[in-house]
Amino acid sequence: MKYVIFFFLLLAGINLANGQAKNLPDDVIITSEKGKISVRTDETGKLYINVSPQDAERFKKNGVVRYSDFGAKGDGKTDDIDAIAATHAYANQNQLLVKADESATYYISGKARTAVIRTDTDFNTASFIIDDTDVENRNAQVFLVNSDKQTFMPEGITSLKRNQEKIDVTFPGTCLLTVTDSNVRRYIRFGPNQNNGAPQTDIFIVDRNGNVDMDAPIIWDFDEITAIKALPIDENTLIITGGKFTTIANQAESKYTYYSRGIGIRRSNVLVDGLEHHVIGEKDHGAPYGGFINVGDCAYVTVRNTTLTGHKTYRTIGSAGVPVSMGTYDISLGRSLNISFVNCNQTNDINDRTYWGIMGSNYCKNIVLDSCVFSRFDAHMGVANATVRNSTLGHMGINAIGSGTFTVENSTIRGSRLINLRSDYGSTWRGEFIIRNCVFVPANGKPTIASLISGSYSGQHDFGYTCYMPERIVIENLHIDDSNHPQDYKGPAIFANFNSEMTNDSYVEKFPYVKTKEVILKNVTTVSGKALRLSDNLFMFKDVKVSVE
Repeated sequence: MKYVIFFFLLLAGINLANGQAKNLPDDVIITSEKGKISVRTDETGKLYINVSPQDAERFKKNGVVRYSDFGAKGDGKTDDIDAIAATHAYANQNQLLVKADESATYYISGKARTAVIRTDTDFNTASFIIDDTDVENRNAQVFLVNSDKQTFMPEGITSLKRNQEKIDVTFPGTCLLTVTDSNVRRYIRFGPNQNNGAPQTDIFIVDRNGNVDMDAPIIWDFDEITAIKALPIDENTLIITGGKFTTIANQAESKYTYYSRGIGIRRSNVLVDGLEHHVIGEKDHGAPYGGFINVGDCAYVTVRNTTLTGHKTYRTIGSAGVPVSMGTYDISLGRSLNISFVNCNQTNDINDRTYWGIMGSNYCKNIVLDSCVFSRFDAHMGVANATVRNSTLGHMGINAIGSGTFTVENSTIRGSRLINLRSDYGSTWRGEFIIRNCVFVPANGKPTIASLISGSYSGQHDFGYTCYMPERIVIENLHIDDSNHPQDYKGPAIFANFNSEMTNDSYVEKFPYVKTKEVILKNVTTVSGKALRLSDNLFMFKDVKVSVE
């Protein structure tokens, strides 16, 4: 009998060790020997943390650990990244809240160390200085929010159909599925940054019975699946609050070597509240940034009451061999669903063209900007469903391609166009636009020929998919401030001239563009007093039905 008891105790110990280990990165080891709390690294960079049983009991009783508990100085000079990473590693293992010291200023060097966040974190009123002038690994996030849950490869899924409602597979719970067919290329980019496209991919949510969340539907047919993974979604919300972060900008060569030196979020159900991010030290050159807040491979993330900063625009030589401005972001979203920014703004002028648009996204679904003041909304390689409400967007306005419904309401848009369909990805939107109760100030009031929907499509380039214009566009209660306009101004157009060469039936599109079927207008007014017209290219849009209610 004693051997049976011993076996179960041993088994319990193994399971406990495994449970603890799953909370630790490969480069962290935690011990519980007597003595003071210690944090050290070896020559390989592995982090060794010792917490005595007495200190462990104190932390458990209080339910919280602070960076100072693990040796952080918070003096703005001493490199505190090891202490910060150690604090989170211990908190993750023991399910404790992490709290920064209120008056501290934590200096974070360019050392290749990432603090992994898996428990609620209060950055408090503390300041964090992230020094990017000498970085060991530009791809190493300073903080990485991820899940205890492990990804797995579900079996029995060999193909999928667009808008498929159910998969005949059971799951351990609600999961986020990512699928790829590397035999099919999509988003074959056109223009100065041309490329050969990307493998077809999609991300969506299923419940334990395989029912697909149709608020974020499957958008492609997958005749074959070459890669698939599932990540169980955390049910509880992880909350990150406070913190004033300042990045000392890199001074690297101006080329497409993106820096990822912020907060990476790879866990579903996360709330970021009350954070600030500033950028200082930008020179006349530098590498671009991939988002201080970088969200990917997750769902249900909300960022609210947060102030971010647009980055200075630098130029380089693009893939077509000509100079281009490099996209550089403080917000970057990739393969993510149900992402909301609420009551957020940026430190620099949203109409200052020396700073790039603050956000970019790829492969996302259900993005919401609510009560935000940003320089732009942008979706590169597609968004399925997006909403901009109660917001003001600056000089770069709304740039998007994708599918589903794009809703713009109770907002002011100060870009060159109300919505620009990105020409480098085929100016495509497979769905509808709904625009209501908005103000459009073309080019932020500079003289321009105003148009609401813009893009460019020659019909001669294969983007890897059929390109669509919104099938239906509803515009209700729109006021256009076109008071400052050229002398030959004929009034604002619904559509820009998408193809100036398409003036009669002799023009042949190798890859035909599916045009808008219907535009519904209700109470559209202009400061100029000139009526809204169809387009400079009447031939191209001759079959569009325009209804005025």
